[in-house]
Amino acid sequence: MFKTLPDWIHEVVLVDGNSTDNTVEVARELWPDVVVVPQRGKGKGDALIAGFEVCTGDIIVMVDADGSADGQEIVSYVSALVSGADFAKGSRFANGGGTDDMTPIRKLGNWALCTVVNKKFGARYTDLCYGYNAFWRHCLDQIDLDCTGFEVETLMNIRVVKAGLKVQEIPSHEYLRIHGASNLRAVRDGLRVLKVILKERSTRRAQRRRRTQATMLNTGRGEVS
Repeated sequence: MFKTLPDWIHEVVLVDGNSTDNTVEVARELWPDVVVVPQRGKGKGDALIAGFEVCTGDIIVMVDADGSADGQEIVSYVSALVSGADFAKGSRFANGGGTDDMTPIRKLGNWALCTVVNKKFGARYTDLCYGYNAFWRHCLDQIDLDCTGFEVETLMNIRVVKAGLKVQEIPSHEYLRIHGASNLRAVRDGLRVLKVILKERSTRRAQRRRRTQATMLNTGRGEVS
């Protein structure tokens, strides 16, 4: 992964989930200034939150370290942000993207869940559950992440839309991981993603009801201009 990173990157933050394969040692050998964050909890969402807390750059790029991502694509992500986007969202299914790693069942599940999010939240995503994204640091205050598992990307994508942030999809190619096996389980994690979608939809409806009630009360006092 380090071989593909642009040399102008301000810092690299590595979240170590108690690895036993010398990940930290090798990372420090290849990138001496790497910032290592020990993960206290479990899950991808927990790891990302831990990493975000120590990032010092104005732009944060989140990327899996299994070798499936091309670090050179960071140029496209950053270009989108400095051109006006708040959130640069990687997509394996946008024109120019692709994947060597997804099974047919995972592709179907991703498409179905993506379709639900687009319909329920007014988004126009082509990919929902992908971990290669970039955003301005200040966006974290508006999306307020609070989940621990693989559903974290879905939560981010939904809350970005709910916050009214400007999103630009970036075509990205996902390669086969260099080593190790994915902890993702299609059915189990698909249900967790669906649960997040339903929860966020319910929260949005409640917020609309409160706004409507507040407007009615103000109208009754003659305070609406």
